[in-house]
Amino acid sequence: QHSASELILVEDEVTDTEDNEEEDLGVMDDQRSVILHLISQLKLGMDLTRGWTLYLFYNMFWVVLPTFILEKRSLLEMYANFMAHPDLFLSIAAGATPEERIICFVEYYLTAFHEGRKGAVAKKPYNPIIGETFHCSWDVPKDKVKPFRTNGASAVSKDTTKEFGQDQSMCYKLRFVAEQVSHHPPVSCFYCECKEKKMCVNAHVWTKSKFMGMSIGVSMVGEGVLHLLEHEEEYVFTLPSAYARSILTIPWVELGGKVNINCARTGYSATVTFHTKPFYGGKVHRVTAEVKYNPTNTIVCKAQGEWNGVLEFTYSSGETKVIDTNKLPVIRKKIRPIAKQGPLESRHLWQHVTNSLKEGNIDAATEHKHHLEERQRAEERQRMALTMPWKPKYFAKEGDGWLYLNPLWKTL
Repeated sequence: QHSASELILVEDEVTDTEDNEEEDLGVMDDQRSVILHLISQLKLGMDLTRGWTLYLFYNMFWVVLPTFILEKRSLLEMYANFMAHPDLFLSIAAGATPEERIICFVEYYLTAFHEGRKGAVAKKPYNPIIGETFHCSWDVPKDKVKPFRTNGASAVSKDTTKEFGQDQSMCYKLRFVAEQVSHHPPVSCFYCECKEKKMCVNAHVWTKSKFMGMSIGVSMVGEGVLHLLEHEEEYVFTLPSAYARSILTIPWVELGGKVNINCARTGYSATVTFHTKPFYGGKVHRVTAEVKYNPTNTIVCKAQGEWNGVLEFTYSSGETKVIDTNKLPVIRKKIRPIAKQGPLESRHLWQHVTNSLKEGNIDAATEHKHHLEERQRAEERQRMALTMPWKPKYFAKEGDGWLYLNPLWKTL
């Protein structure tokens, strides 16, 4: 039996060549006056995902500031890019003890955001259309997946695509699928699995935006669960909030809030705190973390540093390890060309918006984006009239969350 992520033909996938680096531009004077007018109509704490405030929000971040606020990729693909270091992800299962495994998970978690966020300048991914999907995979060389504390990450060159070669027998295959399962609220789900390592992760997230003066705050509501099937362990985790600061000058993003990682079976948990910059002084992008064995209330690992810079880990043995996120090897994902994608797959769906933005044709990009959103609204009105709720392709509602229809724990 095959999981649904395998229904995508692997032989059609090619190494991704998209470069998501964006030009960092500021706000022009004529744009600034329009933004000030829009801001004057908002109130602190307003929910920007509802009614009139939604209209103002879209005007501010699309009509007024399209050239640098849009990230030229869907939110579903951004979640995939959190897996840009799949060797660290797969190394979690290589831990010999529960303590080593949760520490490896924390190390992976802290290094995931710099590539997923792709820099500190604030960018807004496309809001996925209901039914939109994104598929990709990674070929991860087996000799790069190392046991606990032996990852020589800082010594490896950043671009390792060519070095890894094409010998599939020497690689683990990691598969990823994401789907937009709901429009109100806007819920995104993603699932990632490696059969050989007997591990998978299932997550559901929806974003909630609020106006905060010269900032926009985005809460990531929901949770993920990492399953290590060989060890019968489940790690429940949450995601930090994101803040777009200085929206009148050069918007930049910072992460904030406390997130938790918990494994009920082993008694280990971790707390990760993303510190927002104080109004006066202080460092930006600072993060701290603690891993604890709850039965004895013992701290077994501490971490500190910057989520997009250098991280230092200190273990209970007194050993330390430094990871420079900017020197970590990036394994490029593999994705099918647009010509072989379905109409609701992210890059196929948004291709005309992306191409127009790359060409600097903002009017055409606006028109294409408006067409997609209007089509979504029309289809939703039709479903409501026929009392036919949307049925996702890969995920199903279960309790307060969403689960992948054919996860690894059902197929092994």
